[in-house]
Amino acid sequence: MKLCSFRFENRPSYGMVTGSGIVDLGKRLPQTTLRDFIAAGDLSPAADLMDEAADYGFDAVRHDPVIPNPDKIICVGLNYHAHISETGREVTPYPVLFPRFSGSQVGHEQALIKPLESDKLDYEGELAVIIGKECRRVSEADALAVVAGYACYNDASVRDWQKHTHQFLPGKTFHATGPFGPWMVTADEIPDPAKLRLQTRLNGAVMQDTTTDLMVTSIPRLIAYCSTILPLLPGDVIVTGTPGGVGARRNPPVFMKEGDVCEIEISGIGVLRNRVKSEG
Repeated sequence: MKLCSFRFENRPSYGMVTGSGIVDLGKRLPQTTLRDFIAAGDLSPAADLMDEAADYGFDAVRHDPVIPNPDKIICVGLNYHAHISETGREVTPYPVLFPRFSGSQVGHEQALIKPLESDKLDYEGELAVIIGKECRRVSEADALAVVAGYACYNDASVRDWQKHTHQFLPGKTFHATGPFGPWMVTADEIPDPAKLRLQTRLNGAVMQDTTTDLMVTSIPRLIAYCSTILPLLPGDVIVTGTPGGVGARRNPPVFMKEGDVCEIEISGIGVLRNRVKSEG
């Protein structure tokens, strides 16, 4: 099942994506957001509406980030060996974590904003994990059972600001630099998230191409580690890291500019697409 967040005539809602469009669950179910629907703990009311006629064509709405209002977004840095190698860093015994703020996110087909302050906006294709059940200190063996679903994420980074200090945050949460979508595929359709292929394309050219089994820290271990720090809540997002091939490490470097189209495609999920727009 594919679930998304969207706006129709500026009314926020969430829905189920079918072959003919979007079934508006916000009009049919008591929960008003996808996060609230996930938190209710039972996705079957959506599945029961699978045969309903679509209310809108998929392209007739404005897409919001899959979870517009998560309690937390935890991003993982340096989680593929190829990316560690191209940055000249070393594998660490524990995952590198940093936050991204929900206000920095944008939806599928919405503008990815290149800020006024920089010409070094870089792409980072990643797999996003959406938590479905509140958990604390969950074991690796039980970790996938708390997952609601998976989505594509572009952890676009303003590289010069990222390097202002040893902390990544300044370059990692600029306004409208976190595309998240186009939808969430529920976990029952992806029993093993380590068996996916991730590809990033810039104006049609393949820039990143990997399989998710090449992560340094696996998704179950990431969930277990993060849930030890603080409780994970329904709708929380773990963005699991980018593979090698980022623009900043190419020779010559490749940074995104006005009019570029960046696509993140993950097998079994879909394609997240955004056009770059210069701010101002």
